[in-house]
Amino acid sequence: MSKFGELINFEVPILLDFFGDLDETSKSMHPVLRDVAAAVGDRGKVIKINVDLNSELSEALRIKDLPTLMIYKGGEMVWRQSGEQDAKTLINLINDFV
Repeated sequence: MSKFGELINFEVPILLDFFGDLDETSKSMHPVLRDVAAAVGDRGKVIKINVDLNSELSEALRIKDLPTLMIYKGGEMVWRQSGEQDAKTLINLINDFV
């Protein structure tokens, strides 16, 4: 869990995507997140976290629905939503926290 603290402790917004390999909605978000990462460039980061491989973290953050998206900035969660989101919405959210 200490690595998670390092992962989210940046001054740029960090978009975390908690996904499952077998979850179809999670799979449909992959190209959206690639677009988001390309659009925000150095102004933010997009990190995918597989809940099956990170069950302790998923439980600690109470991940119930997939995908669950969170934005952290400076180690603090500033936004959280479960379910699909479009690239434009996510890009605008990240830009709001830059």
